[in-house]
Amino acid sequence: MIDCRRFDGGIFVTKFLILTSRKRMEAYADFTKFPKDWEFVYVSYGYSDEDVLAAGRDAVFILVDAVCPVSRYVIENMPNLKLIHSEGVGYNQIDTAAASERGIFVCNNAGVNGAAVAEHAILLMLALLRRLPEGDHMVRIGKQAEAKGAFILEEIHELGACRVGLIGFGSIGRDTAKRLSAFGCQVCYYSRSRLREEEESQYTVQYSPLEDLIQKSDIISLHLPVTPDTIGFVDGKFLAGMKDSAILINTARGEIVDQAALAKALSEGSIAGAGIDTLYPEPVTLDNPLLHLPDEKKYRIVFSPHVAGTTHEVFCRIHENVWNNFQAFNDGKRPGNIVNDV
Repeated sequence: MIDCRRFDGGIFVTKFLILTSRKRMEAYADFTKFPKDWEFVYVSYGYSDEDVLAAGRDAVFILVDAVCPVSRYVIENMPNLKLIHSEGVGYNQIDTAAASERGIFVCNNAGVNGAAVAEHAILLMLALLRRLPEGDHMVRIGKQAEAKGAFILEEIHELGACRVGLIGFGSIGRDTAKRLSAFGCQVCYYSRSRLREEEESQYTVQYSPLEDLIQKSDIISLHLPVTPDTIGFVDGKFLAGMKDSAILINTARGEIVDQAALAKALSEGSIAGAGIDTLYPEPVTLDNPLLHLPDEKKYRIVFSPHVAGTTHEVFCRIHENVWNNFQAFNDGKRPGNIVNDV
């Protein structure tokens, strides 16, 4: 066992700094399984580096919401820090280079939310194809018959009739492909590494070069992490290459999409719609251009509040994984899901 404890008031304690929702922690963490010498200190959202250090400079472990930062300054000024764990899959807000330099593990929860995010991506596809937000609004204002007539003449489409392009084919992309095959979709994918032929057959997918995928897909769904190479990946050129009847789905990260370029494409009708679960920055600011489409185009976009991977089942798995990792490290073992070079 690694002894990372500090002496406090006659007892040794292992201090955890919690940079996520205290209510969520209390709802999903099983405190009965934690050693008695574990101490938890919470810092509220919107914190500064100094807030973090004032509360937990001597902490051994950090648990952080995937959209909240852990900076180089914080990492370099926490002498006892051994492991930083993202509560989610994303970890781009953690300075992994600084952690690696000090031999600090950074871990995430890769794979735990694949099914949930896949379901949500398909939800957004269906909502746009069937014009659900617009139809809901028209029913509520007494225009059900007008909506039905207009939708029939202007055409709504079945998901199974669509060619769906998946960009990124990790665990979430694969779970999405599995579910799309049940609808009868033709599914293609683009990834830096092509699957073996038997794997493509297993997921009922075809590999497509990126340019072909963009040009030929009726729906494009993004399943990429945030890296220097993927920030702004969907830009004006990308959007201009899409069919004007095509839909973009983003359940990955807001930074991947140039939001001004997307707002322009939707306003001008150069693409048909967008389903967006993640924006940048978060929480969303009211000057985000996607919130200000012309009235006649406002139903071309469907938002959800970054909840694709936040089901009850996901959070049960997340917290089981997080605390198993902390306990493993505490017992002298190497944790799982390490994302940095340590």
